[in-house]
Amino acid sequence: MIQPANRTQVIKEYYFSVKLKEIARMNEGEVKVLNLGIGDPDMTPSEDTWNSLKEACIHPKSHGYQSYQGIPALRQGFSNWYKTYFDVDINPDNEVLPLMGSKEGIMITSLAYLNEGDEVLIPDPSYPTYRSVTNLLGGKIISYPLCEEQNWQPDLDELEKGDLSKVKIMWINYPHMPTGARASKDLLKKIVTFGRKHKILIVNDNPYSFILNDQPMSIMNIEGAKDCCLELNSLSKSHNMPGWRVGMICGSKELLEPVLKVKTNMDSGMFYPVQQAAIKALSHDNSWYESINQVYRTRRELVFSLMKLINCTPSQDQSGMFVWASIPDQYKDCYELSDEILKQAKVFITPGGIFGEQGKRYIRISLCSSESVINEAIQRIEKSRKN
Repeated sequence: MIQPANRTQVIKEYYFSVKLKEIARMNEGEVKVLNLGIGDPDMTPSEDTWNSLKEACIHPKSHGYQSYQGIPALRQGFSNWYKTYFDVDINPDNEVLPLMGSKEGIMITSLAYLNEGDEVLIPDPSYPTYRSVTNLLGGKIISYPLCEEQNWQPDLDELEKGDLSKVKIMWINYPHMPTGARASKDLLKKIVTFGRKHKILIVNDNPYSFILNDQPMSIMNIEGAKDCCLELNSLSKSHNMPGWRVGMICGSKELLEPVLKVKTNMDSGMFYPVQQAAIKALSHDNSWYESINQVYRTRRELVFSLMKLINCTPSQDQSGMFVWASIPDQYKDCYELSDEILKQAKVFITPGGIFGEQGKRYIRISLCSSESVINEAIQRIEKSRKN
């Protein structure tokens, strides 16, 4: 057998990939599993976005290779979006780079900056891809714990007690996934000061700013951020476009140049009609975000009821498209509770432990299912607990 690269031995198949296979096997039976686990928006993009895509498909050059940096109008669209909603000035010529989803940005930023053995500060809990990409590239993970008592914010004073001389990147993610915690402007100022002082690249992964969050915030709004920060963003959550794969990374020209250098060797540009559709989506006014959030608010109230049914305790002040909640003491960990509900009620709820050690006493429910699905999940769980 031809042996795979050693780097494949340091990562596992993505948890949701494995779980979806298990759910598919269970779905061979008569009763289908209700999946409340994944943040895959079930609402559609706006009609204007769809129309822009269709119209662009007949453009004579729509099917050819595109610029590695995206068309100028898309970069301008991202620049306008950041000015309107974050009060951040971004030069569309050299301070923003469109991506095929922000997940691509995690990989190419790491490729651009990490040498083997470089250390990376990764929050616990957090999006698992930060860890897997670091492992793939031979970086050394330095976990920094986040806890509910500190509103899921890093203890920078504690981090400074350690040796930071080999740290190259620090990942942050506010509004935070999976907990829904927001960052204050004061916290972001401290993080920028921390990055500048220790010459660490701070990367804020920021796709949840517009979901159940009244004050979208960007680290790029902080004075001095362009010296040491990059920020990822995405249309997946904010515009119901996860499968379209449209994201961006912004920062100073100097910090973006290595990322662009990697990207030019990885793809040949984004499909032209998708870029035109993204431009239209980025031009939506605040009524678009409010229409999405009205739906998510209603769903969140139902999920709070579901959490109460299984004796889990969520914070009432959460942003993003998930509800994060602590589990009862009677369970060994989150996996025991998640598996019990899946087996007894055929409802899948995400165990918080997949996001790190700090998540083992928590579960997460997505708001990306209709009211009828959430209500059915409640009914199934109620029935299973009476039996």
